[in-house]
This record gives sequence, C-alpha cells and structure tokens, in this order.
Amino acid sequence: MFLNKIKDFFTKNRIKKRLSDVKPIENGSTIKTIGIVFDESYFYEKEALLNELVNKGIAPENIRFFVFKNKVKKNEIFDYPIVTHKDINWNGTFDNIALNHFINTKFDLLISYYDTEKAALLLITHLSKANFKVGFSNVDNRLNHLMITTNAENHKVFLYELFKYLKILNKL
Repeated sequence: MFLNKIKDFFTKNRIKKRLSDVKPIENGSTIKTIGIVFDESYFYEKEALLNELVNKGIAPENIRFFVFKNKVKKNEIFDYPIVTHKDINWNGTFDNIALNHFINTKFDLLISYYDTEKAALLLITHLSKANFKVGFSNVDNRLNHLMITTNAENHKVFLYELFKYLKILNKL
C-alpha cells in the first residue's frame, strides 16, 4: 500500500513533466470508434454508459472499455480488461499487454471517465493515441481536449454535454 502511494507520486510527476508535448486536435474526423477508461472504485454502471452510447448512435462493436481497479480479489473474474497499480512499473510504463494495445489503438474519441487523479488513469489518458480526448474538468486540463464539469455519478449529464459539444464541433 505504501509503495503504491510512492509509485503514484513518482508517476504523477513524470506525467506532469511530459504534458508539455500534448498534440493538438486533428480536425476533420468524425467519431466512429470510442475508447473509455474509467475508475470502477467510483463508477459501477459500465452497462448503463454503454447503452447510452449505443442509443446515441455508436455501434457497440466500436466501443472498447478499460477499467481501473484499486484491488483485485484472488479469484475474481472479469468480462472486461482491467488495470491495477501492479501493472505500472517504476519507469512509468505498463506491463499489461492488453493495456498497451488499448493505448496504441487510434480511437476517434477517448473518454476519460474518472474525476479523481490516479496515476494509472492519468498515464493511460496521456499515452493514448486517440484523436480527441474528453474528460472531467477537475482532472488536469492539459490531458484532454474537452473538459466537462459534472461528477462521475451523473453519466447521463456527461453524455448529454459530450454529444452537444461534439455536434457543435462537427465530430458526429
């Protein structure tokens, strides 16, 4: 536990130093593929979020999730990929092959669905090759291209605002 706090501290410092090389938005592309990173310690409604996106016109096969969990029980089985503190090494990189594939996938939109700064989540968002990144306003504003002011429990408000601004930006 104590070592995880130290690792988080050093990882956050590395991320903040790397944030000066954030790339600007690529224009002209519409949203077809979506990657979602969220913290399951604060938000459990993965299916509700998926259903809302499908209702907005996104095909379910074009939506990929990656979930952060603080602790994983020994015999716990998941139907989606997860990342924990153990997947980050001391160099600020990931040892999880599925996560590295997720990061290197060029999504049209990455939704960073977390409103507390955790080193693993910040690192995933920063390293992602997504064209357009959206997140909450109380997370470091250099990570995302669009920030929405609400909390993680209000996924309907978040998605309403997201799609409102995506229409304004001609991304849909």
